Amino acid sequence: MAKDKRLFLIDGMPLLYRGHFIFMRNPRVTSKGLNTSALYGLANSVLQIIEKEKPTHLALVFDTSEPTFRHRRYPDYKAHRDAMPEDIAKAIPLTHVLAAALRIPMLTCPGYEADDIIGTLAKRAEAEGFTTYMVTPDKDFAQLVTPHTLLYRPGKANEPPEIFGPDDVLARWGLSRVDQMIDLLGLAGDAADNIPGVPGIGEKTAQKLLQQFGSLDAALAGTDQLKGKQKENLEAFADQARLSRELATISVAAPVREALDELKCVEPDREKLGQLLREWEFVSLGKRLVGETFSLAADSGGTSTQGELAIGGGEPQKTKPPAHDDTNSPADEVAPGGGAEIAELKGIRDVAHTYHLADSASAHTALVARLQQAPMFCFDTETTGLDVRHTTLVGMSFALAPHEAFYVPVPADTSAKAVVLDAFRPALENAASVKCGHNLKFDISILRAHGIRVAGALYDTMLAHYVMEPEQRHGMDHLARTYLRYSPIPITALIGEKGKDQKTMADVEVARVAEYAAEDADVTLQLQAVLAPLVRKQEAERALAECENPLIPVLVDMESEGIRIDSKALAEYSKVLEKDIAALEAEIFKAAGTRFNVSSPKQLGEILFDYMKIEGKAKKTRTGQYATNEEVLTQLAAEHKIAELVLEFRNCQKLKSTYVDTLPEAVDASTGRVHTTYNQAVTATGRMQSQNPNLQNIPIRSQRGREIRRAFVPRNNDYALLSADYSQIELRVAAELSNEEALQQTFREGRDVHAATAARVNGVELTAVTPEMRRQAKMVNFGIIYGISAFGLGQRLKIGRVEAGQIIDAYFRQYPGIKTYMEATIAAAREHGFVRTLLGRRRMLPEIHSRNATLRQAAERNAINTPIQGTAADMIKIAMIRIHAEFSAQKIKSRMLLQVHDELVFDLCRSEEQVVREIVERCMRTALPMQVPIVVEIGVGENWLEAH
Repeated sequence: MAKDKRLFLIDGMPLLYRGHFIFMRNPRVTSKGLNTSALYGLANSVLQIIEKEKPTHLALVFDTSEPTFRHRRYPDYKAHRDAMPEDIAKAIPLTHVLAAALRIPMLTCPGYEADDIIGTLAKRAEAEGFTTYMVTPDKDFAQLVTPHTLLYRPGKANEPPEIFGPDDVLARWGLSRVDQMIDLLGLAGDAADNIPGVPGIGEKTAQKLLQQFGSLDAALAGTDQLKGKQKENLEAFADQARLSRELATISVAAPVREALDELKCVEPDREKLGQLLREWEFVSLGKRLVGETFSLAADSGGTSTQGELAIGGGEPQKTKPPAHDDTNSPADEVAPGGGAEIAELKGIRDVAHTYHLADSASAHTALVARLQQAPMFCFDTETTGLDVRHTTLVGMSFALAPHEAFYVPVPADTSAKAVVLDAFRPALENAASVKCGHNLKFDISILRAHGIRVAGALYDTMLAHYVMEPEQRHGMDHLARTYLRYSPIPITALIGEKGKDQKTMADVEVARVAEYAAEDADVTLQLQAVLAPLVRKQEAERALAECENPLIPVLVDMESEGIRIDSKALAEYSKVLEKDIAALEAEIFKAAGTRFNVSSPKQLGEILFDYMKIEGKAKKTRTGQYATNEEVLTQLAAEHKIAELVLEFRNCQKLKSTYVDTLPEAVDASTGRVHTTYNQAVTATGRMQSQNPNLQNIPIRSQRGREIRRAFVPRNNDYALLSADYSQIELRVAAELSNEEALQQTFREGRDVHAATAARVNGVELTAVTPEMRRQAKMVNFGIIYGISAFGLGQRLKIGRVEAGQIIDAYFRQYPGIKTYMEATIAAAREHGFVRTLLGRRRMLPEIHSRNATLRQAAERNAINTPIQGTAADMIKIAMIRIHAEFSAQKIKSRMLLQVHDELVFDLCRSEEQVVREIVERCMRTALPMQVPIVVEIGVGENWLEAH
C-alpha cells in the first residue's frame, strides 16, 4: 500500500451542523447580518485536516436533495428528524462556493446519500492502493473499515480525532468481525436515522446476541435458544430486523462519476478565496489560508504613509503598523449594525492622523491643561493583564478630537509612577467633564487601584452598542469595522498569539504601544460620535443614561470591595457532600442492580436503556449514545427512582466541585475576600452576569444549595449581612405592563398572588385553595410570563397536555389583560423585529418570522418575556445607582457587595441598620414609578443564609 496516496472523504453535513450548534449561543454573524456559524465550522474542520493530515486527495461529500433508495424502501427513514435550521440551509450553497475557491471537489449523487458515495469511492481507492480516511462522526461507517480504509471521527473542541482501524472497531463495538456492524445496526436500530431495529434490543444486547450466534440471520434462526420477551420480539420483528439491516448497509456501488484522479489536492484560488473570506469576515482562517498579511481590508499590504507619531514634542515620525488583523477577540464574529462594505475597510496606514507620545513633564502639563478645558475626552489604559488587582499599569491614552490622540507611558518605578498619575489626577477626577471609553469599568478599576477615582459623567461605547444590539458582539474592533469602516491594529501584532510565548505590553517598545494605544482612544472617540445619535434615534437613551453608564462606578466599588467567606465552613460542608455523594451512589447501584460509573453519561444511558430496559424515553445524541441530560432524567424521574437519584447525585457533585471546593480558591490573598466581576453587556434582557467566580448561580432552590450561603459572612463583628430582595418582581412588572386590573388588585391588597390565582382559576374561595392548587397556580403564574406552552406546563406539573391547556385557558379567562399583552407584544415584534423594556432597551428578534416553528416559537417567548425581565433588570440597576449615591452623600460605612438577580447584599455596619434599611427599601421600591406596589423584603443575619 503506497503511503503517499492519502484520500480524505469528508461527510460535509455533520460538520455544518456541528459548526451551527457550537456557536448557537453566540453565532458568528457578519456586518451584513449573515450567520456564518455552520460555514465557519466546516471550513475550520477542513483546514485542520489539510494542515495536520496532509492529504494527497480530498473531497467534500453531501447527501442528495431528493429521496434515496432507502426512502423508497422504508418511507419513515429519517422521517422523525427536525427540519434543517434555516442558517444551515443557507450555508449549503455557500459551501459550494467555498469548495470551488479551495478547489476541493464537492460530490453528490442523485438517489444516494453521502455514506454511499464515500463507501463507493473508498472501495475503489483501496483497489488502487490508497489509504482512505472516512471523515464523519457516524458510527455506521465502521462497517466499511479495513486495514486501508479507516474511520476518522473529528475530535470535539481541541481534542484529537479518533481513528478506527479494524481492531479499534472490534474493540469499540464488541464484535468479532467488522461486517457484524451491519447486523448490530439491524438488531439495535439507529435512532439518528429512524431505523427501527428490534424493540427491546439495544446496542449491548445486540453485541451479546452476535457474540452468541455470530450473525443476525443465525440469531433469527436460533430463537429456540432464547427466552422471554427477547425471544418473542426477535420472532415477531424478524422482517423488521432484516429491513433495518438493509437500510443500514452502505452501498459501495453508487454511480459516482468522479475518478480518483479528479480528487487530487491542488492549490486553492487564493484571490477568490481572499474575496470570500473577507466577505464572510473569517479573519483567523484568512491568515491560515491566504497568509499573515490577510485582513478585512481589500488591500492588506503596503506601508503607512499618512500615520504620524509625534515623539515627545519633536517632529512627527512616519510609522509602519504590523500587517495583522484583530484576533484579540474573535475577529470573525463582527457584529451587525452599521452595514459596512468590507471592501471599503481602511486601516491606520490609510487615514491621516497625528498620535503624540507624551513622555515628559512639560508634555504632561500641556495635555492635562487641554483635558481640563474639554467638555468630554476619551481615555484608555494599557496593562500587562486583565486582573485589575494583580496587573501592572503600563500607560494611558487620551483623545479629544478625531484622528489626534496622546499616549502617556507610566513608569514601573513606584515613585515615578505616582508622579505621572498625580499629574493627571485633576483631569481624571474633574467632575465637570464627561469621560468616554470602551469597557470603561476596567479602566476605571485600574485607576481606582492606583488611588485615582475617576469623576464626572461617563459614556461607554460598548454599553451604547449593547442597549441597541444586546445579542451581538460589542468589541471595539468589531464596532470600528461596522460603523467606521476601519480595521484597528490587533493587539496580537504587539504581544503575539495566546500561549507561553505571548508577551505583555511591558515587553513591547514604547513607540509601538503608543501607536496602538492612541489609536484605541481615537477610534473610541469616533465611535461615540457615531453611536450617540443612533442610541437617541432608536430611543434607547434612557437605558444607557439612567442605567448602564451611571452603574459603572457602582460596580467598580462593589468589585473592589469583595465579600468575605468562611473557608473553614466550606471545607466542613465539602465533607458532608462527599458522604452524601457516596450514599447516593450506593442507592443508584442498588436501584440499577449493578455497579457502573454514574458520572459517565454513556454508561448511564446503557444501564438505563439497555440493561434496565426502560422504555419510551430513549433518545440518542448525534454521536450515537443515549441522551441522559437533565430533561431526559426529569421525565424519567416520575416513574423511575434511579433517575431521581442520579439527578440528586449530579446536583451534589456540582455543588461540591463548582462552589464548595472552588470558592476558597477564589479568595484574593491581598484582600482576604472574594471579588467577583460583573459583566453588563452579556445578556439579551439586560440582566448582569457575574464571573470569576460566578456568585449569581449559587443554587437556592434546594437545602443543599442554600447551605453554601452560610459561608458568606460580614467583614468583622461590627458588621452583619443585609439582604434586600424584590418580592415577585417579574409578576408585578407583568401586571404593570399588561394593565391587568385583577392581577394589579391582588398586589394592591397585599394578598398571596399564587393563592389568589389558584382561587380564580379553580373557581373556589380563597380559603378553599389547597397546597396543590397553589403549587399549580405558582407554576402557571411564572410560566405564563415565559410564554410556557401546554406541553411545557404539563411536563412541569406532571399532568397531561390537555389538562395543562385547560389550566392555561382558565388563567387567561381570569386575567384577559395578560393574554392581550402577550398577543400585542408578539404582533409588535413581528412588525418591528424587536421588543423594548420600559426604558427603551431593545432586543432584536430576527427569528420571529422564521418558517421553522421551533425557532419562531422561541422568538415569541422571548418577545413576551424580555420587556418583563428586562424592565425588572433596569429597576434593580437604577436602585443600585441611587443607593450608592445616597451612601456616598451621607458617608455611610455600610457597603453594597453583591447583586444576585432581584437581590442586593450589603456589609451592614450594625450602628447604621435603621438608616440603611430605609435607604435601601425606598430606593428599590421607587426605582421605576408603577401603579403596582413594589415590595422589598429585607433581612439581617450573621451570614447570607440567615439574612435571606
